[in-house]
Amino acid sequence: MKWQATEMDTYLQAKEYVDTAIIPLIPLSWQKEVKQTVAMGEFISIITGEVEKQFHGRVVQFPSFAYLKSEKFDKRLERLSEWQEELRAGGINHIVFLTSDGEWKTVEGELDGMLLWMPTIPLEHMDVTYKKDVISDQMKQLIPILTNQWQNK
Repeated sequence: MKWQATEMDTYLQAKEYVDTAIIPLIPLSWQKEVKQTVAMGEFISIITGEVEKQFHGRVVQFPSFAYLKSEKFDKRLERLSEWQEELRAGGINHIVFLTSDGEWKTVEGELDGMLLWMPTIPLEHMDVTYKKDVISDQMKQLIPILTNQWQNK
Protein backbone atom coordinates (compact mmCIF):
# COMPACT_ATOMS: atom_id res chain seq x y z
CA MET A 1 0.00 0.00 0.00
CA LYS A 2 1.13 3.49 -0.71
CA TRP A 3 1.20 6.42 1.67
CA GLN A 4 -2.17 7.71 0.47
CA ALA A 5 -5.46 8.31 2.28
CA THR A 6 -7.37 5.99 -0.06
CA GLU A 7 -4.91 3.17 0.62
CA MET A 8 -5.18 3.66 4.39
CA ASP A 9 -8.85 2.62 4.30
CA THR A 10 -7.67 -0.74 2.97
CA TYR A 11 -4.93 -0.87 5.58
CA LEU A 12 -7.34 -0.26 8.44
CA GLN A 13 -9.52 -3.13 7.24
CA ALA A 14 -6.61 -5.56 6.79
CA LYS A 15 -4.23 -4.29 9.46
CA GLU A 16 -3.31 -7.76 10.75
CA TYR A 17 -1.84 -8.72 7.36
CA VAL A 18 0.22 -5.60 6.81
CA ASP A 19 3.40 -5.99 8.81
CA THR A 20 6.15 -4.49 6.68
CA ALA A 21 7.28 -0.91 6.11
CA ILE A 22 9.27 -0.10 2.98
CA ILE A 23 11.28 3.10 3.38
CA PRO A 24 13.45 4.49 0.59
CA LEU A 25 16.55 6.32 1.86
CA ILE A 26 17.01 9.25 -0.51
CA PRO A 27 20.11 11.47 -0.46
CA LEU A 28 19.98 15.16 -1.33
CA SER A 29 22.85 17.29 -2.55
CA TRP A 30 22.78 20.51 -4.48
CA GLN A 31 26.49 21.20 -4.39
CA LYS A 32 28.40 18.03 -5.24
CA GLU A 33 27.56 15.11 -7.50
CA VAL A 34 24.07 16.50 -8.08
CA LYS A 35 23.18 14.32 -11.05
CA GLN A 36 24.52 11.14 -9.42
CA THR A 37 22.59 11.91 -6.24
CA VAL A 38 19.38 12.52 -8.17
CA ALA A 39 19.91 9.28 -10.11
CA MET A 40 20.23 7.36 -6.82
CA GLY A 41 16.94 8.74 -5.57
CA GLU A 42 15.17 8.20 -8.87
CA PHE A 43 16.32 4.59 -9.14
CA ILE A 44 15.39 3.69 -5.57
CA SER A 45 12.00 5.40 -5.91
CA ILE A 46 11.22 3.25 -8.95
CA ILE A 47 12.36 0.06 -7.19
CA THR A 48 10.33 0.98 -4.09
CA GLY A 49 7.22 1.44 -6.21
CA GLU A 50 7.74 -1.97 -7.80
CA VAL A 51 8.20 -3.63 -4.41
CA GLU A 52 4.93 -2.05 -3.25
CA LYS A 53 3.11 -3.33 -6.35
CA GLN A 54 4.53 -6.83 -5.93
CA PHE A 55 3.61 -7.09 -2.25
CA HIS A 56 0.51 -4.91 -2.13
CA GLY A 57 -1.50 -5.90 0.93
CA ARG A 58 1.59 -6.98 2.88
CA VAL A 59 3.69 -3.80 2.81
CA VAL A 60 3.23 -0.09 3.23
CA GLN A 61 5.42 2.16 1.10
CA PHE A 62 6.27 5.04 3.41
CA PRO A 63 7.43 8.45 2.23
CA SER A 64 11.12 8.70 1.47
CA PHE A 65 13.51 9.35 4.32
CA ALA A 66 15.40 12.23 2.75
CA TYR A 67 18.71 13.47 4.10
CA LEU A 68 21.49 15.77 3.05
CA LYS A 69 24.62 13.97 1.88
CA SER A 70 26.52 16.42 4.10
CA GLU A 71 24.43 15.55 7.19
CA LYS A 72 26.40 13.71 9.86
CA PHE A 73 25.49 10.04 10.16
CA ASP A 74 24.71 10.20 13.86
CA LYS A 75 22.09 12.86 13.12
CA ARG A 76 20.61 10.77 10.29
CA LEU A 77 20.47 7.72 12.52
CA GLU A 78 18.83 9.69 15.32
CA ARG A 79 16.08 10.90 12.99
CA LEU A 80 15.64 7.46 11.45
CA SER A 81 15.47 5.91 14.92
CA GLU A 82 12.41 8.04 15.66
CA TRP A 83 10.74 6.66 12.53
CA GLN A 84 11.60 3.11 13.57
CA GLU A 85 10.20 3.62 17.08
CA GLU A 86 6.95 5.03 15.67
CA LEU A 87 6.53 2.11 13.29
CA ARG A 88 7.33 -0.55 15.87
CA ALA A 89 4.89 1.03 18.35
CA GLY A 90 2.24 0.95 15.60
CA GLY A 91 2.65 -2.79 15.02
CA ILE A 92 5.09 -2.96 12.13
CA ASN A 93 7.17 -6.13 12.47
CA HIS A 94 9.51 -5.68 9.51
CA ILE A 95 11.21 -2.50 8.36
CA VAL A 96 12.99 -2.58 5.02
CA PHE A 97 15.22 0.29 3.95
CA LEU A 98 16.05 0.61 0.25
CA THR A 99 18.99 2.70 -0.87
CA SER A 100 21.59 3.20 -3.57
CA ASP A 101 23.83 5.15 -1.20
CA GLY A 102 26.64 2.82 -0.18
CA GLU A 103 27.41 4.90 2.92
CA TRP A 104 24.45 3.23 4.66
CA LYS A 105 26.27 -0.11 4.55
CA THR A 106 28.75 1.26 7.11
CA VAL A 107 26.00 1.66 9.74
CA GLU A 108 23.75 -1.22 8.70
CA GLY A 109 24.14 -2.91 12.10
CA GLU A 110 22.71 0.15 13.84
CA LEU A 111 19.42 -0.01 11.94
CA ASP A 112 16.35 -1.69 13.41
CA GLY A 113 15.43 -3.34 10.17
CA MET A 114 16.84 -4.75 6.97
CA LEU A 115 18.93 -2.59 4.66
CA LEU A 116 18.82 -3.44 0.97
CA TRP A 117 21.52 -1.63 -0.96
CA MET A 118 21.29 -1.62 -4.72
CA PRO A 119 23.79 0.06 -7.00
CA THR A 120 22.24 2.77 -9.09
CA ILE A 121 21.48 1.76 -12.64
CA PRO A 122 21.24 4.88 -14.80
CA LEU A 123 17.85 4.66 -16.49
CA GLU A 124 17.64 8.08 -18.11
CA HIS A 125 18.82 7.09 -21.59
CA MET A 126 17.29 3.61 -21.77
CA ASP A 127 14.34 2.90 -23.98
CA VAL A 128 11.16 1.95 -22.13
CA THR A 129 11.29 -1.77 -22.92
CA TYR A 130 14.88 -2.17 -21.76
CA LYS A 131 14.17 -0.09 -18.64
CA LYS A 132 11.29 -2.45 -17.74
CA ASP A 133 13.58 -5.46 -18.22
CA VAL A 134 16.24 -3.96 -15.96
CA ILE A 135 13.68 -3.21 -13.22
CA SER A 136 12.22 -6.71 -13.60
CA ASP A 137 15.69 -8.23 -13.19
CA GLN A 138 16.22 -6.21 -10.02
CA MET A 139 12.87 -7.37 -8.64
CA LYS A 140 13.80 -11.01 -9.29
CA GLN A 141 16.69 -10.49 -6.89
CA LEU A 142 14.67 -8.64 -4.25
CA ILE A 143 11.64 -10.91 -4.02
CA PRO A 144 13.47 -13.92 -2.51
CA ILE A 145 15.31 -11.67 -0.05
CA LEU A 146 12.06 -10.20 1.22
CA THR A 147 10.19 -13.50 1.38
CA ASN A 148 13.11 -15.10 3.27
CA GLN A 149 13.00 -12.20 5.75
CA TRP A 150 9.32 -12.91 6.45
CA GLN A 151 9.85 -16.65 6.74
CA ASN A 152 12.73 -16.26 9.18
CA LYS A 153 10.77 -14.15 11.67
